[in-house]
Amino acid sequence: MAMKPSSPFHDANRMRPCPPSSSVLHNWIPLMTKQDRTITTALADAIGRTEATRSTGLIAEDAPFDRDQRNWLNGLLSGLQAIAMAAENTKDPGTDAPATTMTILFGSQSGTCESLSKDLRKFAKTKGFDAKVAALDDFDVAELAGLQHLTIIAATFGEGEPADNAVQFHAALMAEDAPALPASLNFAVCGLGDTSYAGFNQAARELDARLAALGATRVHDLVACDVAYEDAYAEWKSAVFASPAFAEAAGASQAAEPEAAGPLFDKNRPFAGTLMHVEKLSGAGSAKTVNHIEISLAGGGADMDYQVGDALGLWPTNCPVEVSHILQAIGASGAETVMLKDVPTSLRAALLNRLDLTTVTPAALTLWKVEKPTEDAQIIDVIECTPLALGPQELVDGLRPLQPRLYSIASSPKAHPGEVHLTVGEVHYELRTRRKGVASTYLGQRLQPGGQVGVYIQKSAHFHLPADPATPVIMIGPGTGIAPFRAFLEERAACRAEGPNWLFFGDQHQESDFLYQSEIVAWEAAGVLTRTSLAWSRDTAQKVYVQDLIRQDGAEFYDWLTKGAAIFVCGDATRMAADVDRTICEVIAQFGGLSEDEAKAYLAELGKAGRYQRDVY
Repeated sequence: MAMKPSSPFHDANRMRPCPPSSSVLHNWIPLMTKQDRTITTALADAIGRTEATRSTGLIAEDAPFDRDQRNWLNGLLSGLQAIAMAAENTKDPGTDAPATTMTILFGSQSGTCESLSKDLRKFAKTKGFDAKVAALDDFDVAELAGLQHLTIIAATFGEGEPADNAVQFHAALMAEDAPALPASLNFAVCGLGDTSYAGFNQAARELDARLAALGATRVHDLVACDVAYEDAYAEWKSAVFASPAFAEAAGASQAAEPEAAGPLFDKNRPFAGTLMHVEKLSGAGSAKTVNHIEISLAGGGADMDYQVGDALGLWPTNCPVEVSHILQAIGASGAETVMLKDVPTSLRAALLNRLDLTTVTPAALTLWKVEKPTEDAQIIDVIECTPLALGPQELVDGLRPLQPRLYSIASSPKAHPGEVHLTVGEVHYELRTRRKGVASTYLGQRLQPGGQVGVYIQKSAHFHLPADPATPVIMIGPGTGIAPFRAFLEERAACRAEGPNWLFFGDQHQESDFLYQSEIVAWEAAGVLTRTSLAWSRDTAQKVYVQDLIRQDGAEFYDWLTKGAAIFVCGDATRMAADVDRTICEVIAQFGGLSEDEAKAYLAELGKAGRYQRDVY
C-alpha cells in the first residue's frame, strides 16, 4: 500500500534531480500550498521563532531563486537551525558534568579483594565517580589528605595480619607520626576475613579505626565479611554510594561498562574434574599423611587453563558418617525440609553439600546460647557437649555455608596438559573422638578414581615465574609448601630456562617426609636444580629449619639477590613465613651493610618489584 505524500518533500511528481537552470527551479522547489505553509509555520512557532527572525535571509539575494522560493528556503533553514539551537539550549547541563574522582585501595592475599576493587570501580562509574584502583602498598599515606572519597577493601590473614601488599601502608598509617587527616576525606572500609580465627578482620578494623582517629570522616560503618562475603559486600557498596557524602558529590553517571566475557567455570559454576590418581607421598613412620592428587581437566577448554603459581579451587562434600552423627544428636532423620536462602531442601542434603560442619562461628554460639567447649571443637562437639534441643531449621541457621578450598597447583600445564596436580596433607587430630579435615580427607579417602569433583582455576595476580627465563629463582617451601615449586621446576625444565634455581625444602624426617624425592634428585642430575638445601627438624638433636639454612648460606643467598634473583615463599603464614622473612632481612643487613630498617625497606622494594612473592596460608 503506497503512502500518501504529506508534504512537498514526498511528492514524487514535484521532486526532481538537481535542476540545470533557474528556469526549472520553479518546478523543483514547490510553491507553498496552504498545507505547506501550515506545516512550516507550525514548525517555526514550535521552536519559538518570531516572524522577524524567520525573515532573516539565509539565502543570498543574488541566488538563482525567485522571491517565493527564497522565502521558502529561508524558512526551512531557519527552522532547522532553530531546532539545533533549541536542542542545545534545553540540554540538561548535568549531562556534561565531569565524574567525581575517588580512590579505591585494596589489600589482597589470594586476589579476592583485588577482584572486588575492580568490581567496585565499575559500580562507581554508574554512580558518577571516576575511580582509581591501587594496592595499599602502592599508595603513599601522605597523599591521603588530598583525597575526598576513599574506599578500602582489605583482607586479614594469619593471626590478624594485613595482606602482603598492604603491610607497608598499614604500618605507616598506624605509626605515631602518621599525618592528621581532614574531615573532608570521606571513607568506608570493607574487610574480608574468617570468623574461625581469633583475629577476624583485624587488619581492616585497624585501618578503619585509625582513619577515623586521624580525622577522616567515616561515611559507613566497617563491614566485616566472613568467608561467604558476597551478600555483605553487595550491601556495603550500595550503602556507601547512597550516603550523603557520596551521593551529593556524584558527577554525571555513566553507562555500566560492558561485562567482559568471564570464564565459563568459576567458584559458583565449577567444572566437573575427574580424579585420576592418588599417591601417598609420606612414608612409613611419618606423623602426617601427604597425598599427591591428579585431576583430569579434559573438556574444560580454555576456561580451565592455568599458569604455574595459580591455585585450584575445589568443592568438597562433608563426610556422610559425620552427617549421620549430627542427625542422630538432634534426633532428626534427615528427610526434614529446611530453608537455605529461601530455597527448600532436605536437611541431609544441606548437611552433606551446602553447610560447613567444622567451623563453630560466634553467630552459632549466640544463636544456640552456648559456649564453645574447646578451641578445636567442631559442630558435633558443641551439640554433643552441651544440653541443646535444636530443631532442623535452628541447626542450619547456625551453620555458615560450605566453602571451596584453595590448593597451590603442583604441576606445569606444559608437562601435564589437560591435568592439574595437587599436594595435599590430610588433617587429623584428636578431640573427644578423631577429627579430620573436610577437603583433605575427601580427596585422599572418600573420592575414588573416576569420581568427579567441582573445581575451578583461581588465578594468581603475582605469584608467577619471572618473565625472563634467565632470572635466578630462589624457592622456599617446606612441607606441602613445595607444591608450587614442583610446578615451577617442571615449567623451567620444559622451557629450558637458563636461569639458576635454588630450592629450600624441609620437614620432620628425611626418611619419611622427603616429598617428591625422586623428582628432586632427577632435577639435580639434569641441572635444572642448581642448589638444593634440605632441613630435617627431627633427625638431629638440634632442630633445623629452612630459615637456619638461609642464615647458614647467607653470603651466597645475598649474592643471588645482587644478581637479580626472585624469591618465592610458600607455606605456613604464622610461623615459617614470618621466620623466613626475618631471616632474609638479617642476611640483607649483614651482607649488604645495612641497618635493620634499611634491610626491611630493601625487602619491601623487592616485593614491589615482584622479586619477593609469598603464597602463604
